[in-house]
Amino acid sequence: MNPSTIQLIGAGLFVVALLHTFSTKFFEGLAHTRPAHAGLWHFLGEVEVVFGFWAMVLVLAMFAIEGKQQAVGYLDSRNFTEPLFVFAIMVAAASKPILQLAGSLVRLLVRLLPLPQGWAFTLVVLSVVPLLGSFITEPAAMTLAALLLRDGLYAHPVSNRLKYAVLGVLFVNISIGGTLTPYAAPPVLMVATAWGWDLNFMLQHFGAKAALAVGVNALGLVLLFGRELRSLPSLPASQDTAPPWIVTLIHLAFLAGIVVFAHHPAVFLGLFMFFLGFTAAYERYQSPLILREGLLVAFFLAGLVVLGGQQQWWLEPVLLSMSSDAVFFGATALTAITDNAALTYLGSLVPGLSEEFQYALVAGAVTGGGLTIIANAPNPAGASILKGAFSDHSIAAGGLLVAALPPTAVALMAFKLL
Repeated sequence: MNPSTIQLIGAGLFVVALLHTFSTKFFEGLAHTRPAHAGLWHFLGEVEVVFGFWAMVLVLAMFAIEGKQQAVGYLDSRNFTEPLFVFAIMVAAASKPILQLAGSLVRLLVRLLPLPQGWAFTLVVLSVVPLLGSFITEPAAMTLAALLLRDGLYAHPVSNRLKYAVLGVLFVNISIGGTLTPYAAPPVLMVATAWGWDLNFMLQHFGAKAALAVGVNALGLVLLFGRELRSLPSLPASQDTAPPWIVTLIHLAFLAGIVVFAHHPAVFLGLFMFFLGFTAAYERYQSPLILREGLLVAFFLAGLVVLGGQQQWWLEPVLLSMSSDAVFFGATALTAITDNAALTYLGSLVPGLSEEFQYALVAGAVTGGGLTIIANAPNPAGASILKGAFSDHSIAAGGLLVAALPPTAVALMAFKLL
């Protein structure tokens, strides 16, 4: 290895970005103790901002050391299709008509299951909704599941042990439940184009394994906490008036169009612009779009693309020296301390990886996606919706880790042994 000055700076900034992800509470604290610059501290306290911020520092260093032409040329060489797609699909999939349709499906399944309401509700929300994330995207599935759990389980006086157990299963199942398609899970999306993973590939190599693990995790929780869940009242009916069916169909058409043209930003961004126009024209059938949340996730992924492009010089020899088994378990563990999309994106930069190695890297990354709040991009969204049900309005990192270990072990066995 003979790295350049910029490559060394890029590697150093990548390490700093990883440390920053664990320091977001520190910046939130500064926002309260240093109100003069509270906006800046809140900005730096957003997990999704971290990689984008340090990518900006890298680009400024390029301007200072190598000049404008080299810095701009490097940015032009990056592919930002995935971050743009994630932004468009998140906003469209989490629109009110789509979420209402998905919520109605969940309520219908709960009524049809010949089980106590508490059992049926928990089983459907923790199994069907995560798998639905393969089609409406993981962030949208997390939003839907968290809202349903907030109103249908966490609103009642249940034990703290059950709260954390449900959270652990939810985070793990969302992470693995989005792997039935190549566009719904950020760690899959970051490699799908580079490695040629299409819908057929995902269904063959991930689909059945993920579905089985999701089902086992949900069923295991229901059996373990059966007595407590039995006492839950029926799921309250939705208070929102359903939009006309034609509005829902139009939303579904926009969603499908964005997915079909996922690799053509000029097309899917054009469709997204028309989608925004439609929601503005028929605002009475909409709720506020998650533009801020979508932009934050896209900003995170775009920063990862810029910062990750300078890691190939050291990553390639490290990965090529490891076996597929070592990569699988290593990726599962490393995901707990960095977003799983970061791991898979870095892997996509290394040429010549075997199919077994590629599978091991992605399977390990999605397996560990529920261990911490920063392990998977949708986790912060779910935590922000549900944290009010926990003491001090805060989710303990240790409590989440312990709760997520059993479902993570189930996912590990499914992807490794089946």
